[in-house]
Amino acid sequence: MKKATTLLVIVLMLILLISGCGEKESGDFEIVIAQGVDATTLDPHIHNETPSANVTSQIFDRLFLRDQNMELVPKLAKEYEIVDELTWKVSLKEEIVFHNGEPFTADAVKFSIERIIDPETQSPQMPNYSMIDRVDIVDDYTVKIITKEPYPLLLGRLSLLAIVPPEYIQEVGREGFAENPIGTGPFVFESWERDEEIVLKANNDYWQGEPTFQEVVFRTIPENSVRIAELKSGSADLIVNVPPHQVEEVDHSPGLKVKSVPSGRIIFVQWVTDKEGVTSDPIVRQAIQHAVHQEDIIESILEGFARPLDQPLTEDDFGYHPGIQPREYDPNKAQELLAEHGYEDPVLIVIDSPAGRYAMDKEVAEAIKGQLEQAGFQVDLRFNEWGVHVNKILEREMEGGYLIGWGSSLFDADATLYSNFHSTQRISFYENDRVDELLEQARSTLDESSRKAYYHEAIEIITDEAAVLPLYQPEDIYGMQENLVWSPRPDEMIYVFDMEIN
Repeated sequence: MKKATTLLVIVLMLILLISGCGEKESGDFEIVIAQGVDATTLDPHIHNETPSANVTSQIFDRLFLRDQNMELVPKLAKEYEIVDELTWKVSLKEEIVFHNGEPFTADAVKFSIERIIDPETQSPQMPNYSMIDRVDIVDDYTVKIITKEPYPLLLGRLSLLAIVPPEYIQEVGREGFAENPIGTGPFVFESWERDEEIVLKANNDYWQGEPTFQEVVFRTIPENSVRIAELKSGSADLIVNVPPHQVEEVDHSPGLKVKSVPSGRIIFVQWVTDKEGVTSDPIVRQAIQHAVHQEDIIESILEGFARPLDQPLTEDDFGYHPGIQPREYDPNKAQELLAEHGYEDPVLIVIDSPAGRYAMDKEVAEAIKGQLEQAGFQVDLRFNEWGVHVNKILEREMEGGYLIGWGSSLFDADATLYSNFHSTQRISFYENDRVDELLEQARSTLDESSRKAYYHEAIEIITDEAAVLPLYQPEDIYGMQENLVWSPRPDEMIYVFDMEIN
């Protein structure tokens, strides 16, 4: 009898150890989320990429938020009113405090916006809010946001604005804030071991109620096989970027499931066209488009979990141009085009790529290299750790082209085209006066038909000059423990507060 009892205890202990989203004590849940790359910073205003946002969005709240259906709903805001074509009045929820007890008021909204648009902050989000002229405080819980010109996307932009505590930041400074971030969100920062894990604890005084999970751990696991192994062992509860060829394996593993959703993100190669080099020549870029076979990459590497692109927008984005015809795949045409314009030696193309940020990104980059070399190009393919890759873009150190993904939770052409193709923007490597003019006109008119016409003309120019190599719109594929109740979103955001245990 004693042996049977001991065996039963051991079995129960093993179940607790291996079961995902395990309960440590009554109501004391922990969840482990594995991403392919680490956050670059925990200052929500100094990054513009999803892996960091997935962490900071647990710590910070926004004025508005997109729900599961991508509809805008109030968060810290209570309601809004469009006073006139330049003025938006936003009323705020009351009796909300930051993690350190500092009250959330209109001062925090004004401070957060002004911090981003201040050139000294060097925020990569500055283009998103550059249309704001000023923020006026009406009272403790009301602000008026005045734009320089009519700006139809303001509400969508405010759904991406993390609200930060002004008094705390002024006290500890920018570096102190990044090391110990404080927001109004459902989770509180605990620790960060770079390239390993970020630990958050529940904010049990959260204004929307106590979170289901008492601890959230974001682990950095670049290798797909390792992420899947951790999921199978129960050491991870949710993992991103399940490789398409392993979907069935994960989905049929005991206690696991796979969920996917068409992403709002696009994957493309951005060319450096404004520096001296071969990619500054549109003939070379056009030849590259003839040499790259998107459908082959989608079928052979992504196993159909993607849609080919003919422009740097998805069909779901406002401003998408249905009349664009992609250049046909024809390696011989690529060679002929180069020869006709005096290129005799193999043309050397430098391409940078991350490895682990996007599903199968390394394999996709290698496939592009192979296709280009088959068409007579020479390719110098360089793989970067994600933080290095982002820094090389921001510091304008890219030489030829770079693989990148761009997600737009606005589902509007402005979110992608202005940042990547307006010559004044920090991450743009493209210069065209007419495109600049069209993008400025499109973001400063409320008339949808006019906006669409401006975007269509801009896309025609960008396509004609082959300023970018559009690749595909992927499906985001997640693996998770079977008892985790959560549905993936097109914007790739992970909100732990919305998760439950079945």
